Amino acid sequence: MQLFHHTFCPHSRFVRLAFGEYGMDPALIEERVWERRPDFLALDPAGATPVVVEENGLAVPGAAIIAEYLDETRGLALGDRRLLPEDLSGRIEVRRLTSWFNDKFFTEVTEPLVREKVYKRYMKREQGGGPPDMAAIRAARANIRYHLHYIGWLVKARNWIAGERLSYADLAAAAHISCADYLGDVPWDEDETAKIWYARIKSRPSFRPLLAVTMAGMPPAATYADLDF
Repeated sequence: MQLFHHTFCPHSRFVRLAFGEYGMDPALIEERVWERRPDFLALDPAGATPVVVEENGLAVPGAAIIAEYLDETRGLALGDRRLLPEDLSGRIEVRRLTSWFNDKFFTEVTEPLVREKVYKRYMKREQGGGPPDMAAIRAARANIRYHLHYIGWLVKARNWIAGERLSYADLAAAAHISCADYLGDVPWDEDETAKIWYARIKSRPSFRPLLAVTMAGMPPAATYADLDF
């Protein structure tokens, strides 16, 4: 199995965390989507990461589809470690919150931060590269605050974000936060409950490969790989 990803694509990080929780280790192939490689576009005409390719050549594009695919093909074998609950209301809540982070949080926080601070460093001007848009970065930094409060509010009433068990919702939230955390854009003094929740999840074995990530010329924030902040 292969996973086409980018190190700082939060959706790719979400899928990598899911693979880690499933005990799977696909071959990682880094994809710079702005290069629009024909071979990659043949796998997914949308030209977005992540994309999983099975040994038989089956291509599974997009974080949400990959998550459902893994649950359908491997979920039952996990028992009580399944990342999508068995009950209908639980599945709806996990899907709702996974979408919250993969869609809303992405649009308001991680997409502008990663685009302006990371991707533009490698993109040619005709691809959208250039100096970072500080207004977009400031807006993302402001938006992340209410998302942290929402996480704290959820976790105060539950053991994990969507319920009593770890789920895709936690992985999605943590994946996006990890990108912002690497860049030093998470105000951890904003919500103590959210901070404690993140410390719990980044201490899991599935998180270790993400904490080992480094980028030339841009080291991670001091607390990025510190399990105790």
